[in-house]
Amino acid sequence: MKHHCSIGDTKESASLQRNNLPSGTGIILVAMVILFFSTIDVFAGGGEVQSADDDAIQAGPVRLEDLIDLAYTNNPSIAQAREAWRATVEDYRVAAGYPDPQIMLTWFPEPIETRLGPQDWNAQITQVIPFPGKLSKVGKLVAQEARIARLKLDKAVKETILAIKSSYYELWYIRQAKAINQHNSELLAHIRKISETAHAQDRATLTDVVKAQSQAGQIQYDSLLLEELEQTEVARLNGLLDRSPDSTIGALESPVIAPLAVDVQVIYQLAEANQEEIQIAQVGIEKGDTQVSLARFQNMPDFKVGFFYVSIGEPDVAMPPEDAGRDAIGLQAGISIPLWFGKNDSRVAKALAGKSKARAERRLRLNNVRTEIRTLFFKSRNAQRIVTLYQTDLVPQAARSMELAETWYREGEASFTDFIESQSVWYNFQLALARATADYGINLAKLERMAGTPLTGKVTPPAGKEQP
Repeated sequence: MKHHCSIGDTKESASLQRNNLPSGTGIILVAMVILFFSTIDVFAGGGEVQSADDDAIQAGPVRLEDLIDLAYTNNPSIAQAREAWRATVEDYRVAAGYPDPQIMLTWFPEPIETRLGPQDWNAQITQVIPFPGKLSKVGKLVAQEARIARLKLDKAVKETILAIKSSYYELWYIRQAKAINQHNSELLAHIRKISETAHAQDRATLTDVVKAQSQAGQIQYDSLLLEELEQTEVARLNGLLDRSPDSTIGALESPVIAPLAVDVQVIYQLAEANQEEIQIAQVGIEKGDTQVSLARFQNMPDFKVGFFYVSIGEPDVAMPPEDAGRDAIGLQAGISIPLWFGKNDSRVAKALAGKSKARAERRLRLNNVRTEIRTLFFKSRNAQRIVTLYQTDLVPQAARSMELAETWYREGEASFTDFIESQSVWYNFQLALARATADYGINLAKLERMAGTPLTGKVTPPAGKEQP
């Protein structure tokens, strides 16, 4: 028997720029404020996300929203991306702070004799001061890295939601197919009794009986296959929820088929404004500008200041001077010399090449997103048309045809083969309807993932754009 289905930021509130402030309390407060408000945003408006009750998921009926809430709380990929973002925020104070001062102690096993006495030991402390503006550029670069990490967190959340939706619709289809298969098995048992009775009355051939029995064997095989597919899909969904692979997932609510409310051109605009891959590439361009500016600052000299102290012992002379044994102190100042111009030029050229690469990366991602949107838009619309066709036309017709074939067969106006074929068509149409419903939900979820917003209700186009 043939089947039509394959069973199987806020822009990082403060820009994290140093604005040439020294490291210390100011920088600490800035980083703490940013981490606080961004954390509020991550938890969707200031409150901790309440996970769905695990018992409710086992008992059912299970809503898609419950699974998404539980995944947001427990999914390891989201937790990994969240902690990576927080680590990047904390890296700001490391990268944008002054270099650590250095202390040097020198002890002389054989003291150096001077007019005032022997030098026993000396100590000095030095501090490197980067060229004014360099640390602010480093801080801005780290801020852009934090924005990218935040976008990756958003991407991880949306990718997990997409995986949950896809698994939900697939599991719903498998269970629908099992229910249809069970109903068909009962129907075949009824047909087999009719064929055996007709054969006993010489109204059906042995071939008709064998057809009914072989059909029943195919249904039994489908039942075993669907059972294993359900176990596989349940394990996949439990993995997304960070649950044991064999944990029970109760009956799923039937998906609601809501039509697309926007044209593909609006989806292009929404994706360009909301898609994380495109936004990451855009931040990469801004990061390229910062790297070019920082490369030029790195060609500027750094400064060094210091203080040293020399311990002078008592001179071993007959008539020591009046200031004998007086310790010496001194102030130091230095500057680095960016002498190697070839290295400096290459540093800037490398940054410019990186900026050009980021621009090309954005164009590439934008083109790929538009191509994928067009494909998903077609698949979604086509699945929606198939659902309408089977739901309103083909499945009801197949049911009427099967009833009519049975009536005609009982009255001797149709063959048993016609009866069997009408049942097979009804079965395949039922499976095709369930498959198309699940496909529409999966493709719509992927399309909404690309657009970054729901597409079945009232959709607001990006600012400055009007919906056609």
